[in-house]
Amino acid sequence: MFNALSDSLENAFKNLSGQGKISEKNVSDALREVRLALLEADVDFTVAKLFIKNVKEKALGEKVMKSVKPGELIVKIFHDELTALLGGDNEALDLTPPARIMMVGLNGAGKTTSSAKLAARLKKEGRRPLLVACDLYRPAAIDQLAKLAAQIDVPVYTPDPSETDLVKVAKDALKWAEGQNGTLMIFDTAGRQEVDEKLIGELKELHRFLEPKETLLVADAATGQQAVSVASHFDEAVGLTGIVLTKLDGDARGGAALSMRTITGKPIKYAGEGEKIDDFTEFHPERLAGRILDMGDVVSMVEQVADKIDEKEAMKAAERMQSGKFDFNDFLSQMKMIRSLGPLDGLLNMLPGMKKLKKQLPTDALNTDKMKHIEAIVLSMTPKERERPELIKGSRRKRIALGSGTSILEVNRLLKQFGEMRKMMRSKGKMKQMMKQMGGMEGMNDMLGGMGGGAMGGNNLDMSQLDKLTKQLKNTKGGKGGFPF
Repeated sequence: MFNALSDSLENAFKNLSGQGKISEKNVSDALREVRLALLEADVDFTVAKLFIKNVKEKALGEKVMKSVKPGELIVKIFHDELTALLGGDNEALDLTPPARIMMVGLNGAGKTTSSAKLAARLKKEGRRPLLVACDLYRPAAIDQLAKLAAQIDVPVYTPDPSETDLVKVAKDALKWAEGQNGTLMIFDTAGRQEVDEKLIGELKELHRFLEPKETLLVADAATGQQAVSVASHFDEAVGLTGIVLTKLDGDARGGAALSMRTITGKPIKYAGEGEKIDDFTEFHPERLAGRILDMGDVVSMVEQVADKIDEKEAMKAAERMQSGKFDFNDFLSQMKMIRSLGPLDGLLNMLPGMKKLKKQLPTDALNTDKMKHIEAIVLSMTPKERERPELIKGSRRKRIALGSGTSILEVNRLLKQFGEMRKMMRSKGKMKQMMKQMGGMEGMNDMLGGMGGGAMGGNNLDMSQLDKLTKQLKNTKGGKGGFPF
């Protein structure tokens, strides 16, 4: 999401970077392009107008006239204003007892899934959530919530399919909860294609009865300006305390994300960025602002990786790499670990400058289907062949190709690249050089250490490192060396 907006902003910054100093004319020219980009991204007109006004005032202020280069200055101002537009700081849930959370919104926004994702996240934080199915109009929603609850091992209250009284369901759920040892309750409510008076009336009654600490609007980030009017309508009816934005991983324009905080005055508390149950994170305005401006989001990337990777397994693999004993069994384990992180495209977008870098990469460099083909080849090998790849000669290669549904050419390419990789691992000098080319730990430390400062507000990555990384990744194509994926 936000790719078109990011590209437009990049062009505006590029035009300013060639200027010797900030002037009203060059700022006005750049902001005209930015205003169009914001409107094309479905940002509310009033919000876009206010945003441009604030950026212009700060860009032309006396305090910054003698500051850093125009291009760097405008990026910092944009980062600060985007962060403010999205809400400033992350706001936590109010979970003081009795902790009750109502999930509201239109049909198709992802309320049921988000209810389960929120329960899974709170459970991981050490709380004891309970789920309650309150969608009495869509029977599939009750079944869906029950299945998701079983998947994350969270107790769920499901009413009788014939029940029509929403408040009665809530009363029964509260009585049920007394014997469940839970610390909070999440109520998944019904939605509609359009906001109607009957739905609003029912939600008002439920809200009055429950008196929830949190009433969260689940909104599809791809809905556009309609989501803003929906948010206002729900806020007037039940008094929202926060927003959950779903489908932030999509390729839509995403203007709702930039408009809702300003229009409703309610904080965006969580964001859904994928279909998996753990693709649900606390919303940090400054991090999303950094991603829109291609400054990266290293903190979120590190959090995601740390959450999904087995540290012991990773250390074990690192030791085998250093000892030169790395075989196809280790390789298979590493591939599964990488795939558990989700789409590489989304993960790498969190690196500073990655959007620029990706334009230079081969079209299939981040293709997950390619990884599946490689995995199929490895799985078609016998245990002995995985331990000793040198055994794989002519007839064995043909058998592996047939078993994996690939060609002998693909099997040959993988074996060649794997052989080159093992040679590199056995050479401490080459391994050190490769780590240096890819930024290495020093580069990562620089990135993490620079998050609090710098002309652009942190997350800086030397473009020479990106150029070297690009060449390294390009060399993986067509068996020219490097890693086989």
